[in-house]
Amino acid sequence: MIRHLVIASVATLALAGPAAAYIAQNGLQVRAESGGSFLVVGSPGQGPGDSWCAAGDYVMAMGLAPTTRIWRLSEPPRRQGEGVRFGLSPEGAASKTGLFILGSEDASLSAIHARTLCRKDPPIND
Repeated sequence: MIRHLVIASVATLALAGPAAAYIAQNGLQVRAESGGSFLVVGSPGQGPGDSWCAAGDYVMAMGLAPTTRIWRLSEPPRRQGEGVRFGLSPEGAASKTGLFILGSEDASLSAIHARTLCRKDPPIND
């Protein structure tokens, strides 16, 4: 039941279009996509931790529990200018997170773990 609500929430945001993109606390833009996935839009200097930060911030801003699992869907490494696709289901998940994590068994993190990767002072882009 909760999974259906989550997918419905993400789908609603996707239908709203780019104007409804979420701006994460690190300044990265997150766009909902169909099927419950979402994209952290690529930007200069964006590292794997920045992408995960934005994903965790987005999921928690949707009102989901901090323990909600997030899976990376696009296979690392990210090419320059490319965004990173995430989802709330392991279907179509990448083989790894793109982060160095001891004991990691899949390409997922909890929303709160992802959000802890946010820097306190994001870089200023002129």
